[in-house]
Amino acid sequence: MKTTWLVTVASVVLANAAWAGPAPEWRGYGGDEQHNAQAPVAAQSLAHLHWTTPVDLHPQNQGGELLIHYAASMITAANTVLVPVKTGTSGGFRIEAHNGATGALIWLRNSKYVLPPHDWTPSFPAHLTAQNNLVFAGPGGLVDERKTPDSAKGKEIELAFYGLANYKADKAAYDANVMISTPLTADNAGDVYFGFVITGATPANLSSGVARITPDGKGTWISAGKAAKDSSMTEVAQNCAPAISQDQSTVYITISNGSSGYLVGLDSRTLKPKYRATLKDPSSGELAWVFDDSSASPTIGPDGDLYYGVLENPFPNHDDRGWLLHFDSTLSKKKTPGSFGWDDTVSVVPASAVPSYTGTSSYLLMTKYNNYYEGGPDGDGHNKIAILDPDATQQDEYSDATVMKEILTILGPTQYPGEPPGSVYEWCINSAVVDPISQAVIANSEDGHVYVWSLVTNTLSQVLDLNLPEGEAYTTTIIGPDGTIYAVNNAQLYAIGN
Repeated sequence: MKTTWLVTVASVVLANAAWAGPAPEWRGYGGDEQHNAQAPVAAQSLAHLHWTTPVDLHPQNQGGELLIHYAASMITAANTVLVPVKTGTSGGFRIEAHNGATGALIWLRNSKYVLPPHDWTPSFPAHLTAQNNLVFAGPGGLVDERKTPDSAKGKEIELAFYGLANYKADKAAYDANVMISTPLTADNAGDVYFGFVITGATPANLSSGVARITPDGKGTWISAGKAAKDSSMTEVAQNCAPAISQDQSTVYITISNGSSGYLVGLDSRTLKPKYRATLKDPSSGELAWVFDDSSASPTIGPDGDLYYGVLENPFPNHDDRGWLLHFDSTLSKKKTPGSFGWDDTVSVVPASAVPSYTGTSSYLLMTKYNNYYEGGPDGDGHNKIAILDPDATQQDEYSDATVMKEILTILGPTQYPGEPPGSVYEWCINSAVVDPISQAVIANSEDGHVYVWSLVTNTLSQVLDLNLPEGEAYTTTIIGPDGTIYAVNNAQLYAIGN
């Protein structure tokens, strides 16, 4: 959903030789550690609802809106769907494992994870490693790991980035004052990265920052101020999933002071700072707004370029659209931005998936492209999704900036009641799955439907009714190893296919 509430209030490379099994099909937010969100196989059709299960047992509707970021489900190569579920009104989480074909429950595991301080409810941090181990957040900044997630029973271990012995020596202090504050991301060796927040004193003298845990439990961390080389920075941007370069050498994440900040690149082994880019509004030149209510996370393109969404400053001079900032891999070169960035993580589209494309880029970007009604001086409610060329330019329709060229756009199909003609329901997506084989994108809308956007015909070629219209923080779409489509809408996970 738009920010009015906030402002007015590539294949997996297995690096662990001991693992001989197939890699997971969908590891977590954005699908892989670069957040490219590309499907492993062609999608089934939107013909039938196979099964559904709640992702929130107690949804909290606030003025007609669900202000919570539901975590992305994960899918193993054996087609086990691992679903993060909120169990209480203001917290409480568990992981459920479901048979992807039937929806049958295989196992569930409660977590003692405690949410960090927040406005909109953050997602429950969980991830599936390349070695097919499930990792998810526990209390006190712990990461719980479950082996063999396809089986009803599996060995579990606890990992602490500041040392498990330290945690056991004073559980109360760590449980009260240390919280994981971002989704988890694992590299191909099984090393897990995340942001964490510290709310009080700890025996290990921790400060909010970025952590890494190896599969054998060795931890490393760096404070937010040191990661950004700026002592005024106090946190990792909440909900910002770390992204890892294709060569596995650099982890990218956003550091902020709660309102502005930096995109940083850290050494993936030591977490020592390597690169840094100040996040600025490309039109005004002012510091861009980085808000914890956003789920925007870095996407790494096949050429190593970085893409990250921010809000405009002054707000809402760009109609509450924000900007998609674009940098080279060293974050030293600012490139052409995209004309939308609020609460969105762009997906990578092979240029070959768009038959009408005649440019020179090897890949394109799929992005939400809402233009919220009364969101700013030109807010008209013409809410779209778009395919952009990161290397070509055009004049921005809503500012004096030069932005990425629009290759395809499509307007939401459903008129919003009470607004002028052409004002449609928002596209409700923060990471949309791209199906290069079928040359399509699958996206949710707040009108209660999921759509297939054909990149061949530039039409909404398929649609399925899921539920009544519902305003909500943005959600994900996924495709499993058998082509089943998974969409989160109105606190439910829907499994859809032939």
